[in-house]
Amino acid sequence: MQYTLLFTEPAEEFAKRDNPKLAPAYWGAWSAYLRAMGAAGVAVSCTGLLPPATATTVRIRDGKRQVHDGPYAESKEMLGGFTVIEVPNLDSALEWAARAPSAGYGAVEVRPVLPPPPNVA
Repeated sequence: MQYTLLFTEPAEEFAKRDNPKLAPAYWGAWSAYLRAMGAAGVAVSCTGLLPPATATTVRIRDGKRQVHDGPYAESKEMLGGFTVIEVPNLDSALEWAARAPSAGYGAVEVRPVLPPPPNVA
């Protein structure tokens, strides 16, 4: 079964990505985690995201498109990236989530991937 792990981080952790002194440890922890997933054969797709300030939010209201710079909701934790894994069950997905670097300073949300709809012919 496939699960998506959504990694959230507080702003001070997110900022380590670009700090010359702190970035090596930050990225080293994530690289080790992703290598472990690859070695275990559970990684389906892994992607980090640029900072929330680079986001654009789109909504349709009353038939009109509304575009806003940045994330729409204020939050103390930001979505830093996500990984889709294929594991036998939720317990296995939770084990991988607990190993994520952000589990210690942010959070990891685990969601089953929605299966494709049945073929409508």
